[in-house]
Amino acid sequence: MAASQDLDGERARPVEQIATLDRLIHEPARLAILTALSACRSAEFPFLARITGLTAGNLSSHLTRLEEGGLLTVAKGYRGRVPATTVALSAVGRAAIDAHWEQLAGLRQRSIQFVAEAGSEPNR
Repeated sequence: MAASQDLDGERARPVEQIATLDRLIHEPARLAILTALSACRSAEFPFLARITGLTAGNLSSHLTRLEEGGLLTVAKGYRGRVPATTVALSAVGRAAIDAHWEQLAGLRQRSIQFVAEAGSEPNR
């Protein structure tokens, strides 16, 4: 059965599958943080604030949520007398962000196919 003919809920439309994305990861600020961290071994707090465009308070709040979710580790210490916070993805976090991007790519491909299959239907 073509996806465009599926009206009885046997198979969710790709756009509807967006609701299945992990909200802890998919929230835009957290997705930016996790994506930035996936490109490096670790990052310091000021770098993350600069690269994501988040304020210190907002970044701190999102880091707390991600740490509580087991997706990253936060190490607080000092560099000389200056406080330093270093953030890194946990193994679970690295797997989760990789899986999230794969899920998004799959949704995109299924959406393209869905629209192509539905193309023969009249516009509403």
